[in-house]
Amino acid sequence: MEPETRTPNPREWLCVNLPVTPYEEVLELQRSVVAARNQGRLDRDVLLLLEHQPVFTLGRRGGLENLTVSEDMLKRRGIPVVQAERGGNITFHGPGQLVGYPVIHLKAAGLRVVDYVSGLEDVMMGIAADWGITAERNPLNRGVWVGDEKLGSVGITVRRGVSFHGFALNVNLSLKPFEWINPCGLIGIRVTSLGKLLSRDIPMDRVRKAARRHIQSVFGVRLVKTGADELRRMVEIETCTKYPERNKRETQNVKHRTPKPSWLKRRLPTGPDYERVRSLLKRGKLHTVCQEAKCPNIWECFSKQTATFMILGSRCTRNCRFCAVDHGPVNPPDRKEPEHVAAAVKELGLRYVVITSVTRDDLPDGGASHFAETIRAVQTAGDAVKVEVLIPDFQGSPWALEKVLAAGPDVLNHNIETVSRLYPAARPGAGYRRSLELLKRVREYNDSIPTKSGLMLGLGETDGEIRRTLLDLLAVGCRILTLGQYLQPTRLHLPVQRFIPPQEFDQWRETALEMG
Repeated sequence: MEPETRTPNPREWLCVNLPVTPYEEVLELQRSVVAARNQGRLDRDVLLLLEHQPVFTLGRRGGLENLTVSEDMLKRRGIPVVQAERGGNITFHGPGQLVGYPVIHLKAAGLRVVDYVSGLEDVMMGIAADWGITAERNPLNRGVWVGDEKLGSVGITVRRGVSFHGFALNVNLSLKPFEWINPCGLIGIRVTSLGKLLSRDIPMDRVRKAARRHIQSVFGVRLVKTGADELRRMVEIETCTKYPERNKRETQNVKHRTPKPSWLKRRLPTGPDYERVRSLLKRGKLHTVCQEAKCPNIWECFSKQTATFMILGSRCTRNCRFCAVDHGPVNPPDRKEPEHVAAAVKELGLRYVVITSVTRDDLPDGGASHFAETIRAVQTAGDAVKVEVLIPDFQGSPWALEKVLAAGPDVLNHNIETVSRLYPAARPGAGYRRSLELLKRVREYNDSIPTKSGLMLGLGETDGEIRRTLLDLLAVGCRILTLGQYLQPTRLHLPVQRFIPPQEFDQWRETALEMG
């Protein structure tokens, strides 16, 4: 479908009908639409209507404790478990369930979150009424219910005013997988479907049509059909649309996948020291960011008996689009991990240790207490050992940060990663101001602990944005900074917009030193 040339009506939503589609594929599409709306590259809201291939999803409050069967059993059946940033706990999606993902700018639409969620429930109740079924709200739990059985779920998240995720209405869905979980984290509840209530299959095309009609009525909008490929074309045009002159040359390498520039090519060292570190980590069941994030410098660091230990597991509860660390269901922290890290530090004879982690939004303190235990354990490995911690944002929790600082790290590192404008595309779940506030709190809690941060270049940032970020870091007391080239880990991650030559890094070094 060709894009319309007239001025878009703010009461129009682009509507995309998708077939039965893998969950993660649609999740990435939603995130792209959110980024495009926040960056002003897309001027209309979007509705995605679809069915999913079988999948269990975990919301922000979701944990594997509400999975009542083993993960191995699900793997044998080919059913993944995926972590998402939506609200709610665990649920199941599969063919025969209508899923609606409106991606809308709530402020522009004049909607409060609570009214919007109620509107999604109204849509599902309206669809049920079309088939003679009276569905109602439950004052204790969101979604729509028929008696004490749940018919439809709602789960959303809001990023800089743009809401995504949405509703799931059970139509002809197999209900057996709901027996393998505590649906929505609720023990003992039953789940139903329109087909079960009516003892017959409901034509899904009629349900989709009813959903479009009720959405237009409830939210007072007009749906304009468009294709999935057309939507992807609109939202996947990255920052080169805003800076065409600067980025025209820079993006050519990405589009044509030309080889990396000569200054990024190094001979990979090998030898006994490299193998010693690798074997030690494997023996201690330890993780390093070098391995999990596919760092291209791993051979060089291992051969020099250097490694950055990554605690709290190898899976992250977030899915940043620049990072190769796996995301998805996570396990409880290994209580023996602090002593294992300390033993590795002692065996390697390290004098300076860097400890980082995956982001663990599932834990009450984000893993802060585990960080503190690891710091203390490493400090006992030798009198002269210094410890630098590279921490996540702990969702902005001051008391979680204080737990880490109370353990007495020698350096507190928290990476800002990229410039403010690129956060929606690069760091879903994070916040530019939240990261700055964390660094500021470190100085307020204990100004003897130096703060450090890191910034990737090559994602499409401008010189002015880099300078602004450096000034923001300086203003919150950060005095140690690393600048590095972003490299695309896989084709599913954000593309490199530009390879920065070494002389430009030298110039930024001089600029940063002049700033202080």
